[in-house]
Amino acid sequence: MTADLHYYLMVFIPDLIRGFTSLFIVVDPLGNLPIFMGLTERMNECERRRVFRTATVTGFILLLTFAAAGQQLLNLFGISIPSFMIAGGLLLLIISIQLLVSEIEVGETEPPESVGAVPIACPLLVGPGAITTTILNLQTIGPVATVMSVVLIFLVVWLVLRFIDPLYRFLGKRGALVVSRVMALFIAAIAVQYIIDGLLYYLGRTCLDGHVG
Repeated sequence: MTADLHYYLMVFIPDLIRGFTSLFIVVDPLGNLPIFMGLTERMNECERRRVFRTATVTGFILLLTFAAAGQQLLNLFGISIPSFMIAGGLLLLIISIQLLVSEIEVGETEPPESVGAVPIACPLLVGPGAITTTILNLQTIGPVATVMSVVLIFLVVWLVLRFIDPLYRFLGKRGALVVSRVMALFIAAIAVQYIIDGLLYYLGRTCLDGHVG
């Protein structure tokens, strides 16, 4: 039993680290600091805390839903794992390019009761990239590690939002933008790897079918 538990942990912990890292890069709570501050700059301390609490809870529930039901969604629409990896990789690549070449823009400040859910929770925290990464993690590292990575990433999100003022003062607007651009490079690398893995599956199957034929 001890040997089995040791083997499980040796496999589970690297998967958990990989899942958490990929989600952290895509969610990018540090890189989004300028947007969070811009959307809440006219709010008092109480309103800001309420907005960030709403954002954390809403984003956590939304992403956890995809972590729990991602496989069922794929089955419902008849989508294979390699096809989703290719499509998800292309989507992540587009997102990373947009992050690299565009400036962050902050719109008008929205009412405190709505800004926590939209746009902070979705799409800033839980956007297409986070949803895609979560479903792909479900296929590559399993449901337990995926759910745990979602829990951990939103623990980090809560900490970042809880201490957003000192963090923003420490990084500064320019520092936060640099973090965002560096994270975008990692998103692009993850996206390319997803595309390669999906294509290799189809290329391998094509070669196998040709060999058998």
